[in-house]
Amino acid sequence: QIQLVESGGGLVQPGGSLRLSCEASGSPFSFYIMGWYRQAPGKQRELVATFTNEDGVAYADSAKGRFTISKDNFKKTVYLQMNSLKPEDTAVYYCCAKSTYSGQNYWGQGTQVNVVS
Repeated sequence: QIQLVESGGGLVQPGGSLRLSCEASGSPFSFYIMGWYRQAPGKQRELVATFTNEDGVAYADSAKGRFTISKDNFKKTVYLQMNSLKPEDTAVYYCCAKSTYSGQNYWGQGTQVNVVS
């Protein structure tokens, strides 16, 4: 079973940038499709960015043009570069690993991002 640990969250002003990291362990990285989700207070968890079956990428409309998902297979780490941050990006950001075998999702503990003037 894969374990995920996120880092890189914090407090940033509008227009600023953050890079989130998600380090995986415990299971071959290639067995999973990796993605980032977020959950704001009082809202449902939503997709931010993800790799696809064909190793392409997909973004939520709110993330297009501002966020970039990438990964380092050797380091078993997935990144989310977030630029031009807005107050509405404030949320807990979760790394997700979807098993290509079972379809089950595995989650990290989340990292808090606060975009505040």
